[in-house]
Amino acid sequence: MEKLSLALKCSKLLRKLTYYARQISTRCTHIRLCVCRMMEVEVGLHNVLLVRSEGIYSAIGNQCTHYGAPLSKGVLSGHRVRCPWHGACFNIQTGDLEEYPGMDCLPCHTVKVENNKVYVSNGILGLSVRVCAQVPCVYVVACVSVRDGVLSFSVSAGSASLVCAETLRQENFGGRIIMVTRDNLLPYDKTRLSKVNYPNSLSEAFSSSVLLSWQAMSLDTEKKKVTFDDGSVQSYDQLLISTGSKGLECPGKDLENVKMLETPEDARQIHVACMGCHIVIVGTSFVGMEVASYMTDKASSITVIGSSELPYQKTLGPEIGKVTMMMLAEKDVAFYMNDNVSEVRGENGKVKEVVLKSGTVIPADVLIVGIGVIPNSEFLQGTPIAMDSKSSVIVDKCMRTNVLEVFCGGDLATFPLTMAKDQRVNIGHWQMAQAHGRVAALNMLNIPTELNSVPYYWTVLLGKNIRYTGYGEGYTDIVVKGKVEEQKFLAFYIKDDEVIAAASLNYDPAVSAVAERFAAGNTITKKEAEYVATHIPLSHCKHIIIFSPGRQTDTSTHGHTL
Repeated sequence: MEKLSLALKCSKLLRKLTYYARQISTRCTHIRLCVCRMMEVEVGLHNVLLVRSEGIYSAIGNQCTHYGAPLSKGVLSGHRVRCPWHGACFNIQTGDLEEYPGMDCLPCHTVKVENNKVYVSNGILGLSVRVCAQVPCVYVVACVSVRDGVLSFSVSAGSASLVCAETLRQENFGGRIIMVTRDNLLPYDKTRLSKVNYPNSLSEAFSSSVLLSWQAMSLDTEKKKVTFDDGSVQSYDQLLISTGSKGLECPGKDLENVKMLETPEDARQIHVACMGCHIVIVGTSFVGMEVASYMTDKASSITVIGSSELPYQKTLGPEIGKVTMMMLAEKDVAFYMNDNVSEVRGENGKVKEVVLKSGTVIPADVLIVGIGVIPNSEFLQGTPIAMDSKSSVIVDKCMRTNVLEVFCGGDLATFPLTMAKDQRVNIGHWQMAQAHGRVAALNMLNIPTELNSVPYYWTVLLGKNIRYTGYGEGYTDIVVKGKVEEQKFLAFYIKDDEVIAAASLNYDPAVSAVAERFAAGNTITKKEAEYVATHIPLSHCKHIIIFSPGRQTDTSTHGHTL
C-alpha cells in the first residue's frame, strides 16, 4: 500500500508541475533564427542544446548524462545526437537515451518560432516532466503488474543487470525483480576503477531488490532454480546471467601486496599500498596501462612487464602502442617488453622481487596483475546452456541462450555483432553490457528487439583520452590522419578494403562520427579513409560530414549552412 500511495503521489506531482509550467511558459529565452544545425545556448540556469533537423527546432539538455560532455560538440545524425566523448546517443526531440553509456534521459525544453526568432522555455516544463517520467524503478514497483514473474539476476555488480532491471520498470513490468551479486556493493561504474580512485555506487534505488554477497553455485534450468553458496534456492520465471569474468592469476598470488583490480575495494587497497612504494605491473592492456598512468605521481617507481613488443599491439596497433609507451616513459615508467614473470619471491609473507624469464630481477613492494580474464561460468557446467570453447555463453541477437527463458549478457556472453557481419564476439566493455541488459529486458517482455549497438570504448592515460569504436580484430592495415608521435591523430583500421574500427587522440568528435556511420550500416572504404587522411585539412576534420558527400550526419557545432 505504501508503494501504491507513493506512485499516486508521483502522478499528482506530475500534474501539478505540468500546470505550474504552463503558467510560466511566457518566461522564455529567444535566439535569432540562424542556419545552424546545433548550438549551445543558456536558458535561465540551464545549459541547452538547440537543434535544427529537417527544418524543425528542438531543445534538450546539452550535457551528456554519462560524464557531462557538451553534446553541442558531438555528432548530429537524423533525429539523434551522439556524445563526442564516449558515444552515448540521445533523441533530439524527446531527450530519450538511445545508446549507452548514458545514465539517464535528457530534459526537454519547449521551442517555438516567431518573427524569425526561436524561443526556448526556461526548461522547467521539460525538466520536471522528464524527471517524473523517469523515476527510479524502485518507485514504480506498485504499478499495475504486466506479468507476475520473478526475475533473478545473477551478477557481479554488472551494468547489464542494472540496465535490465531499469528497462523492465520503464516498460511497466510489475512483477518481482531480484538482483543477486557475489559482491558486497550495489552496481557501480567499473570503467572508473583503473582511471580514478573510489568510484561511487551508481544507484541506491535498487537496494531493496539486491541480494549482496550471494554467489551462484548451480543452476537447474528444468526446475528453474538457482542454488547459492549458503544453500538457499531461488526460483525464477526468467533469468539473466551476467556473472562477468575474473582475472587470470600469476605466480605469488598468496603473498601480501599481490593485487588484482576487480572491485572498488581492490582499487582502494592498491591506492593505499602503492603510495611511495616500488610497484610492478604485469600486463600492458587497458587496465595495466591505466594503473601505471594513475600511479605516476604516487609511487616511488613503476615497472611494467608485457609479453608483447608494445602495449596495445593487437588492439590499437604498434604505432599507437609505441606512443603510449613513450608517454609513460617520460614519467619515468620502466618497461620490460617481450618478457614474462617466471617467479615471485617473498619475504615474511610479502612480495619482495619479481623474476622474469629473461633473468631480470625487479624489486617490488606491490605487484599488480592484469594479464587477462576468464568467464565466471563454472556454475553453468553440467547445464544444457551452450558455451563456446572459452566457456563464454552463446546467445543470439536477442540475448537469448539455447534454453527457454534464460538470457545472458555482459562479459560472459558471446554474441553476433551486426557491424562485423554477425561474427560471434565477446566484448568486455561497459557500453556493450548496458546494451545487452536493455535488449534482454525487452525480449523478456516479448518486445522483439535485436542488438545493433556499435562497440565504443576509451582509455585514459595521463589525462588524455584515446577513443575507439568498431571491432578491429583481424585488421590488416592502418590508415592514420595526423601524427601519432604528436599525440593528435585519427586511425582507421582496415580489413578487406573496409574500415572496421577507428581510434583517435585529441581528434574529437571524429570517432563518434565513425560510430554513427557504422550504426547506420554504411561502409567506409579504404579509399575514403585515405582521402580523409591526405586531403582534409586538420583544422577542418571536426566538421567533415562523415567522409562522404551527401550524408546527413554532421559534426558541426554552429554557424554551418544546412
